Amino acid sequence: MELKSLKIGKYEIKYPIIQGGMGVGISWDRLAGNVSKEGGLGVISAVGTGIYENRKYTKKVMGEGRPYEVENFYSRQALFKIFENARKICGNKPLGANVLYAINDYDRVVKDACEAGANIIITGAGLPLTMPDAAKNYPDVALVPIVSTAKALRILCRRWEKTHKRLPDAVIVEGPLSGGHQGFKYEDCFKPENQLEVILPEVVKEAKKWGDIPVIAAGGIWDKNDIVRMLKLGASGVQMGTRFIGTYECDASDEFKQVILNAKKEDIKLFKSPVGYPARGVKTNLHRLIKEGKAPKIRCISNCVAPCHRGEEAKLVGYCIADSLSDAYDGKLETGLFFTGANGYRLNEIISVKELMQKLVHGE
Repeated sequence: MELKSLKIGKYEIKYPIIQGGMGVGISWDRLAGNVSKEGGLGVISAVGTGIYENRKYTKKVMGEGRPYEVENFYSRQALFKIFENARKICGNKPLGANVLYAINDYDRVVKDACEAGANIIITGAGLPLTMPDAAKNYPDVALVPIVSTAKALRILCRRWEKTHKRLPDAVIVEGPLSGGHQGFKYEDCFKPENQLEVILPEVVKEAKKWGDIPVIAAGGIWDKNDIVRMLKLGASGVQMGTRFIGTYECDASDEFKQVILNAKKEDIKLFKSPVGYPARGVKTNLHRLIKEGKAPKIRCISNCVAPCHRGEEAKLVGYCIADSLSDAYDGKLETGLFFTGANGYRLNEIISVKELMQKLVHGE
């Protein structure tokens, strides 16, 4: 089966493959730029940009290089530089940004991404009912929310149409095998009725009621066979994150990549997160430290996400997500938090983005 192009808003993507936005620092300029260059949609994560290039664009840091407060953790200047460098790689091909709905300063970061040059904004980690308001001054920027159910899409379309007189340019439906934060409660992630193969056709059916909204399938997709399977279920494209970790161009540290390469199936677990959703990653030394009560002290320097309530939720789960993800980016194996999808154990080599895209498109 030949893969057709994917149209989102006014933008046409040669292959229907979106690279998932992975923060902190897993998908920045090198990865996103090269994915777009090779015909997919590269997506820059707007999370934790303050640590980019060793905090070079951050005005104030505390302790061990922790960006101080929201404006530094989500650095506008660093985000602009990331887009500038990505554009040097992919030229004028479509380029996306992923902005979590749960973050503090969501509206400001969306505006920053639009001004930095994002053609498409993708938002998950909460139902982004106010997303159009954040991007209202940028009519050319396509808006793509992430949902986990047809009901969520229906609620979102009703709200967007009523309050903003617009609908999503595309929608991503994410099943519970994805890396990082999930759209279901912990116990619901394992229920058969919530798996991607079941929820995808329902979301496609709902999307058709609102017009021609492309539906992109995400969560556990690994190779061309999976892509074709999703397209046959009604998807217009797929989003893949974990598979792109295994590339030379992935912005993650070598230590991060090695953690994923070394992970066995039983090492990949769902954990509690200060964001309020379960999150999937590799069980590492950080989790041992939490269990033993020896995890790093929670100081909430960056004030990264609203649901954490200035570190209160972090104290309940035992770790600061901003600090732990930043440590993973810095290659600190003792205290890093290493997110991956359920198929992360299948990564066994590092290849180029070009080679990976060829494998995904041609099934080699």
